[in-house]
Amino acid sequence: MEGRRLSRVEARRADLRFPFPENFAARLTGARIERMGRRAKYLAADLDTGDCLIMHLGMTGRFTIGGRQQGKFHHDAGPPERHEHVVFGLDDGGRIGYSDPRRFGFMDLWPLADIENYPAFRAMGPEPMSNRFSGAWLREAFRGRRTPVKAALLDQSMVAGLGNIYVCEALWRAGISPKRLAGSVSAPKAEALAAAVREVIAEAIEAGGSSISDFAATDGSLGYFQHRFSVYDREGEACGRCGGGVKRLVQSGRSTFYCGACQR
Repeated sequence: MEGRRLSRVEARRADLRFPFPENFAARLTGARIERMGRRAKYLAADLDTGDCLIMHLGMTGRFTIGGRQQGKFHHDAGPPERHEHVVFGLDDGGRIGYSDPRRFGFMDLWPLADIENYPAFRAMGPEPMSNRFSGAWLREAFRGRRTPVKAALLDQSMVAGLGNIYVCEALWRAGISPKRLAGSVSAPKAEALAAAVREVIAEAIEAGGSSISDFAATDGSLGYFQHRFSVYDREGEACGRCGGGVKRLVQSGRSTFYCGACQR
């Protein structure tokens, strides 16, 4: 999409998780995408109109790229998907469809010059792969917190974009119990945790993500990182490090998987 002009935009319903902005399709039609970027779990397209198109996949949203162009990222789109709610037509004949069976995703428009004040971005912490993120940052951010470290890592004001699966895996690699209070994580453990977060994300990207129920890449292919999980979704199995049993508990409404023997 980067560098292309949107020749046609079709919104097939009035809302996803939230209503589309007023005149959504009309405001996008004819706009040129100057840059595609990302902030945490949000996709951001900078437009030559002065707006930024902000997109979030939610739990089941995904983009599929099709059209006349064929190659690494393009394929025959086939029949329209039942849950395809938005279609972007590009000036080179490309077609990007957004499908979302549960409609937990959303799209929004915000002035590009004021993007740092977008409500979801204002209080967001550093990107885990950025120079700002480190063991020292975590140690300072955790200071005095009496919430479990698992919940603290899922707090987007602490670290931008970390999700449940990768937090479970990073805590296992760092040998930290998800039940430990964030404020009690030592400096050496914070360094180990920061390194583990980076490793898990890098390996997941290399493997194409994790396909557990709905995830697929833009060309329809599945991710493979789920085959490398050490604890996530492995309740009752033996820990690959110490042989202890992998346990499951619920924290803040999310399943947490960990080894009760070697994570302290």
